[in-house]
Amino acid sequence: MSRLFSYGLWFDHQAEEAANFYTSVFPNSKVDDILYYGKEGFEIHGGKEGTVMLSEFTLCGEKFVAINGGPLFKFNPSLSFFVVFETIQETDNVWSTLLDGGNVLMPYQKYDFSEKYGWLVDKFGLSWQISFGKISDVGQQLTPSLLFVGKQAGRAEDAIALYTSIFRNSKVDGIMKHPSGGSEPEGNVAHAQFGLSGQKFMIMESTNAGHKFEFNEAVSIIINCDTQEEIDYYWNKFTAEGQESNCGWLKDKFGVSWQVDSTELTRMLKDKDEKKVQRVTKAFLQMKKYDVEKLKAAFEGR
Repeated sequence: MSRLFSYGLWFDHQAEEAANFYTSVFPNSKVDDILYYGKEGFEIHGGKEGTVMLSEFTLCGEKFVAINGGPLFKFNPSLSFFVVFETIQETDNVWSTLLDGGNVLMPYQKYDFSEKYGWLVDKFGLSWQISFGKISDVGQQLTPSLLFVGKQAGRAEDAIALYTSIFRNSKVDGIMKHPSGGSEPEGNVAHAQFGLSGQKFMIMESTNAGHKFEFNEAVSIIINCDTQEEIDYYWNKFTAEGQESNCGWLKDKFGVSWQVDSTELTRMLKDKDEKKVQRVTKAFLQMKKYDVEKLKAAFEGR
């Protein structure tokens, strides 16, 4: 069985550069594979033949896919990555390296919840929360964190309820709410942590009028499905009140982007037979929800 979740990062043309940079910064990290654009589908994806289409890499044990998709989507703090380090030196080093060419969202200093914590945007525009602490307190070193703002503020608990109802073996670890008399509405989620099929996620929400961003496709949560039954299940659950898009992409009712991906398609795209790859590429570029049997037929030339 494949790892259920990985994370998609949308770049204009810096996917390979970013993957190399991130894997040099974080421990337990490496570039896993690189796929290149072929002749097929240029009129759709605009990727020049022979250039990098995507870079698959691992950070702190978590899987990522960086794609060169063009200038359409830009990173913002609505989805960031919270990373815990267990020594001050490592925390300091990662903070300073990521900050080079970036900017600070929350100062790197002592807070009630951490001796050292800060929130930044790196030189590519991606947001990171860097914290000194114990990995065991979270359950994993790197955790995706959703920030509900604007019209989505106040809906974080609804999102937690939806996500934990969809994914098996899920649970809420804890929800901390804003108290009365603060800058945020009483009862809104200050911070929550929950597990989906064993993978940890975080959610916060804010009514700060300065947050002029919303969820988009620049960062997506990829669900790696081994069977058509899994693809159908997750696609139907999320699009019931969400929005379908192309090539396995969708948005849930909160605007969060997901990719319901096929591990079989990934395997076919890595085949050494260029004609098979061209055929399956042409097929998947015409799909919204993936049809594995049709993809196999195209791959095999049937």
